[in-house]
Amino acid sequence: MHILLVNDDGIHAPSLHALYAELRQWGEVTVVAPAIEQSGVGHTITYLHPLVAHKEYRNGEFFGWKVEGSPADCVKLGVLEFCPKKPDVIISGLNAGANIGINVLYSGTVAAAIEGAFFGIPSFALSQWMDGPPDFAASSRRAIPLCQHLLPKTRPGQLWNINFPPPRPGWPRGVQFVAMGVNRVNEEVEKRTDPRGRPYYWSGLNPIRSHLLDDGTDIKQLQEGDITVTPLHFDLTEQIFLKQLQAEKWDLPCSP
Repeated sequence: MHILLVNDDGIHAPSLHALYAELRQWGEVTVVAPAIEQSGVGHTITYLHPLVAHKEYRNGEFFGWKVEGSPADCVKLGVLEFCPKKPDVIISGLNAGANIGINVLYSGTVAAAIEGAFFGIPSFALSQWMDGPPDFAASSRRAIPLCQHLLPKTRPGQLWNINFPPPRPGWPRGVQFVAMGVNRVNEEVEKRTDPRGRPYYWSGLNPIRSHLLDDGTDIKQLQEGDITVTPLHFDLTEQIFLKQLQAEKWDLPCSP
């Protein structure tokens, strides 16, 4: 089993190292991660300037590749250049912060898993809700058997988005297969003024408090202490509506 491990928090993130330690018990691991944090970059790719990668060492031993680019860039380089063979699975994470609701579309962690799905490789985005001190090691230990169980269920073009609740008494309660929440309750932009009187803005993106707690969604179940699992697909086509449109007869006038 060969595993490509990427993230969006950067190659020095403690959560990456905790997950790496657990994944080594599953198989051979190649680490390809951004040089600096890339949270919220979505599916950004680098093509207007060269991608630079450096070897990263820990305690005098080679650890992985540090890429001056995005999480999606890391997957491309990992699959096409740095892995000794095509990876059997791609793991993106463990992200410090939940990736749920509409904010999934902004996530560099999820984007890396989407990029893996582009290559036809089973891919998992793993995230830890940071509501208090996290236990990255415990979530990483829970992630491995969960990924192993889901691996044979993975369909072409599909990926998995998995979120872990924070460590509280009795949590996690269990595993829930849920939909991605799509209903936001608010949008926030906070305006401030710098010492020279110039305005600047902070975008308020809280993946839990900015959404409605609809039943059967990742947002609600994560707040109730469950590990949430959502199957995603990179094909954004609205298939039902498309079939309705194709069934209609369209007699549009020709251009003059």
